[in-house]
Amino acid sequence: MNVLVVLIPVSLLLGAIGLVAFLWTVKSDQYEDAEGNAARILLDDD
Repeated sequence: MNVLVVLIPVSLLLGAIGLVAFLWTVKSDQYEDAEGNAARILLDDD
């Protein structure tokens, strides 16, 4: 039972960190132009 006192806050903290990281990537437009990134791999830079 004492383990739950530690594991629950740790899991909530890790979930909050993951949510903040996801929201930061959305806010900084990391997911914009998905097709451009896919096509960029196929282009030759030479």
